[in-house]
Amino acid sequence: MSSSMVAKRYALALFRIAKEQQLLGVIEEELRVVKEVVGYNPEFKALLKSSKLSLDKKKEILTQAFATINVYVLNTLLILIDRHREDQIIDVANEFIQLANDEMGIAEAEVHSTRALTDAERDGLSAVFAAKVGKKSLRIENIVDSNLLGGLRLRIGNRIYDGSLRGKLDRLERKLLT
Repeated sequence: MSSSMVAKRYALALFRIAKEQQLLGVIEEELRVVKEVVGYNPEFKALLKSSKLSLDKKKEILTQAFATINVYVLNTLLILIDRHREDQIIDVANEFIQLANDEMGIAEAEVHSTRALTDAERDGLSAVFAAKVGKKSLRIENIVDSNLLGGLRLRIGNRIYDGSLRGKLDRLERKLLT
C-alpha cells in the first residue's frame, strides 16, 4: 500500500473520532504542533526512526514530548510507532488538516508581501479570495518577500494570484520580448 494511502487511512480514522467528539479544531491545532516539531527537528525525526531504540523507548519519548496533547492524537502517534510508520507522522497530520479544512470550509493560503500584513489586511484578503475559491475563509501564512517590490502574491492550492510589482514587470518584459 502506498504511503499516501496509509496516511489517509490514519487521518480519516482520527478525523472521524475528532468529529464525533466535537474536537476538530483542537485536534487540528495539535497536529499542526506535532507536524512542526517532527518536521523542523531532524534530531527528533532521526530518534523516532532509529533502529537502536526499542518500540517502548520510542513510545516513551513520544509520550514525554507530547505530554499535554489530546489523548486521541497521542494514541494515533503511538499506533504509528507500533506499526513502524514513524515516517508517516507528517503525512497523517497533513491529511488530517486537509480533511478538517474541507469540513470547516477553510483554504490554506500563502501570501507573499513586502511587509507583514495587519489583521485587517488579512481579514480583507480572506473575505475576497475565499469567495473566489469557494470557501468560507482562508488561513493565511504571510511570507515577507522584499523581491516583490510592492503588491502581493497569493497561492491558494494550485492557484496563484500575482498582483506584485515584480510580477507585473516580468509580464511586461515577456510581452515586449515577443
